Amino acid sequence: MHPSAHRTTNNTHPLRQASCWLSLAALLSVPLIVNASPDHHGASDSNLQQVINDDHRSAKNKARDEFRKPLETLSWLGIKDNMTVIEVTPGGGWYTEILAPYLKDNGTYYAAGFDGQDGANWAKRAAKRFNDKLTADPASYGKVNVTVLAPPSKTEIAPAGSADMVLTFRNVHNWMKAGTSDAVFAAMHNALKSGGTLGVVEHRGNPDVKQDPKAKSGYVNQSDTIAMAEKAGFKLVGKSELLANPKDSKDHKKGVWTLLPSLRLGKEDQDKYLAIGESDRMLLKFVK
Repeated sequence: MHPSAHRTTNNTHPLRQASCWLSLAALLSVPLIVNASPDHHGASDSNLQQVINDDHRSAKNKARDEFRKPLETLSWLGIKDNMTVIEVTPGGGWYTEILAPYLKDNGTYYAAGFDGQDGANWAKRAAKRFNDKLTADPASYGKVNVTVLAPPSKTEIAPAGSADMVLTFRNVHNWMKAGTSDAVFAAMHNALKSGGTLGVVEHRGNPDVKQDPKAKSGYVNQSDTIAMAEKAGFKLVGKSELLANPKDSKDHKKGVWTLLPSLRLGKEDQDKYLAIGESDRMLLKFVK
């Protein structure tokens, strides 16, 4: 409950009233950790909903909305269309389809992606696919600021202290595999304004299983993710269960890629994995 929801009645004893104010002051001195229920989200944004529903988004990507809940996720994180927002490692641009047009008129959107000049061949190919996507639809993506994240040499994802919000979706395991997680969290911290928000979505591992430092299964324990962010100087202020999936046992033959949308096992037990859906995911909110 927000502190403003606390009220005292006119017949409250003065000593009790003073005690209430002292308790309120104590509450204000500690971070608020919000454990949102799956159907909880902030005030809906009609512009954001319109972008999510728009025809510029591919049908394939819209099919993922059921599991990824972009309206609820972004609303819970507190996004506004006049913010400067950085998406770190946008991949094929699933969230770019939403963030770029949403922010283009009043805000600023940075896509900090793969190195298309000096990176490995796979990184160059990925960067080209992403840039081809942007140039194919200038009405939606003409104002995207493309930057490069390639630690340790290229970590300036935006001017230092310029961003209101940094977002990253299902990427922490890749940084762990590459041994660059510390560098990436530091880069995100550097780009944010004081008081800015970091939103992290990641495949959530089984807390009873010791974390593989390379995260080869694609799953990362929530406590380890929080520790990485805190090491970089972030403070955890919210945890949400919006993207929880209790059907996900997290012990699949091909790791998280056994599930949708990858279905790495092909036809093997496909109905079983279709019934599970996408992975169980953490949704975390930090501030600088």
